[in-house]
Amino acid sequence: MSFRRGVVRQSKFRHVFAQAWKAEHCIDDIRVSRVTWDTSLCAVNPKFIAVIIESGGGGAFLVVPISKAGRIDQSSPTVCGHLAPVLDIQWSPHDDNIIASASEDCTVKVWQIPDGGLTSPMTEAIVTLEGHSKRVGILAWHPTAFNILMTAGCDNVICVWNVGTGELVYQLSDAHPDMIYSVCWNKDGSAVCTVCKDKALRVIDPRRGTVLKVKEKVHDGTRPMRAVFLSDGKILTTGFSRMSERQMALWDPKDLSEPMAVQEMDTSNGVLLPFYDPDTNMVYLCGKGDCTIRYFEVTDESPYVHFLSLYSSKEPQRGAGFLSKRGVDVNKCEIARFYKLHERKVEPISMTVPRKSDLFQGDLYPDTAGSEPALLADEWIAGQDAPPLLVSLSGGYAAPQSKHREILKSKPKLAPQDSGNATPSNAAAPTSHSAEEEVPRVNTRETDGNTERPKREEDLLNELLAEMKALRAVVLAQSQRIELLERQLARIEDGDV
Repeated sequence: MSFRRGVVRQSKFRHVFAQAWKAEHCIDDIRVSRVTWDTSLCAVNPKFIAVIIESGGGGAFLVVPISKAGRIDQSSPTVCGHLAPVLDIQWSPHDDNIIASASEDCTVKVWQIPDGGLTSPMTEAIVTLEGHSKRVGILAWHPTAFNILMTAGCDNVICVWNVGTGELVYQLSDAHPDMIYSVCWNKDGSAVCTVCKDKALRVIDPRRGTVLKVKEKVHDGTRPMRAVFLSDGKILTTGFSRMSERQMALWDPKDLSEPMAVQEMDTSNGVLLPFYDPDTNMVYLCGKGDCTIRYFEVTDESPYVHFLSLYSSKEPQRGAGFLSKRGVDVNKCEIARFYKLHERKVEPISMTVPRKSDLFQGDLYPDTAGSEPALLADEWIAGQDAPPLLVSLSGGYAAPQSKHREILKSKPKLAPQDSGNATPSNAAAPTSHSAEEEVPRVNTRETDGNTERPKREEDLLNELLAEMKALRAVVLAQSQRIELLERQLARIEDGDV
C-alpha cells in the first residue's frame, strides 16, 4: 500500500519547518571520519556533542560542550583509546556524562566525560567490553534499565552487557546468518527488532534468546536496511526496492504478512537513517550523502504515515546527530534538533512549530523520558520490565551535575568493576561522599535574600531515599536469582536435568 502526499488533514505538525543555525553558531575545522561504515558518526545529548573524527594510528572521537561554537583547534583533546577506527558512539540515556564507543578493534569501551568537557586526551576507559571476534559497529543502550548495553558486530553476534560489572549477560550467536544492519529496543526494553543482510526483519527476546517474529524480504534490494520500534509497538523500516529505489515501510508485528504502508522515495544510493521521536510520533529520514532531511508523522489513520515536508540545502551530509527531547528549546517551540555533519563542519538544524504565543505549549511537549532509569540492571536481568520514567519540559530541562550520577553509580553491582580499566566500587564511594559534603558549603550563599540551603537539603534527602530504594531492589533481585539457582541445583541433584 502506498500513501499519498496531497491529502489535507488536521495535525499540529503540518507546518513544522526546518532552519539551519547561523554560521557563527556552527562548529568548524572538524575532520569528520571518512570510515565507510553506515553510521550517523555523531551523538548528541543535552550536555555534549560527540563526533567520530579522522585519526592516525587508531580511532578517536571528539567531545565538546553543546554550547561550543566556532573553530576547533587541531590540538583539542579527544577520546582516543581505541586501536582501530571508531564505528559507532552512543550516549547513555541515564547519564549525560557516559558514552560508549564501538570499534574495528573488536572492543566496546565506555567513557566518563567530565563536566565541561575534556581538558586532556582520554585514553583510559572506565570499562572495556571484549566479546566480539570481529569489528563492532552497532551500539544500543537499554531505554529504561540502568547500565544495560546491546552491541552487534560483524561476527553476526549480538551481546547484551551489564556495563556496571563488565559482565556479558546474554549472547545471541545463532539468530542471524549474515551481517546485522541495525538493532533497536522497543519502548520498555523487553524486545529488540533487527534487520540483517539476509533481508529479514526479526523481533527478538534477548533474555530468552528466542526469535519471536520473522519477516523475510522486508525490502527486495540488496543495499543495507534499518529498522526502528515505534512507541505503539509497530516497526518502521528503510531499505531499497528491487529497482534500487529507496523505500520506507510500516509493519505491525502482530501481522507481518503485508506492510501497513510503503513509500518509495528516489534512486539515491545513500542508506536512509531513521530518527524517531516518540513524543510527537514523527520520523526523520537522513540519507548519507543527501542534501535533504525528510520528515513524516505516523498516526492510526490510513495511510498511517504522512509526509510533512523536507529540509533541503546545498551541502550533502556525512552524518547527523539527533538531540534528545530533553535538550530542545521549548521557548522557541523547537520540537527536534539535528547536528548535520559536513566534511569539516557541524551545523545545527532546528525543527520548529510556528506558534504566536510565548507561553509553554503543552500540546507540543508531552512528558518525555527523563534521565532517571526505571530499573536497575539486575532487575531487568531478573525479568522485570518498566516503561520510561517521564519528566515535564515546562520551564525547560536542566541537566543534572555528574555528582548526582556518581551517587547512583556507587550502588552495589553498578560501579564499573572490570579488572582492566575500571574504578573499583569501594573507590567510588568516597567520591560520592565528598560530593555530598561539599553541597552545604556551596549553598550558604544567598540569592535575593533567600538562602538555597533548604532546597539542597531536600535534594540530598531525595537522593538518599532513592539510593535506599535502589539498594532494596538490588537485594530483592539477587535473592530471586539465588532462589532460581537453588531450584536449578535441586533439579540437577534429583536427576531431572
